[in-house]
Amino acid sequence: VQLQASGGGLVQAGGSLRLSCAAAGRTFSTYVMGWFRQAPGKEREFVAAISRNGVNTWYAESNKGRFTISRDNAKNTVYLQMNSLKPEDTAVYYCAAGGFWYPRNRDEYDYWGQGTKVTVSS
Repeated sequence: VQLQASGGGLVQAGGSLRLSCAAAGRTFSTYVMGWFRQAPGKEREFVAAISRNGVNTWYAESNKGRFTISRDNAKNTVYLQMNSLKPEDTAVYYCAAGGFWYPRNRDEYDYWGQGTKVTVSS
């Protein structure tokens, strides 16, 4: 499956952004979908994930209550709504497909999008 992330940009602290990740292929609904991010000089870290049918979600503690992951299997798209953004949320955000057993583990994901950059100014 091919993934294309979009929606990043520059936003002030306290603002919101909605990231989208469109998947090409007819198997989107068979994948757990995840969002990860990587800040300069840091490792790629887990942000959020959603089960194949959208019923179950997982979040990093730092994002819980501010970010919401959702998916539309009819549109082959997963979203990440980010509210109350902080400067420390600045990173390149990646969507990924896979994660069947351990959605928080980046090694579980087989396919990755190209990333979309989010910059939060203070």
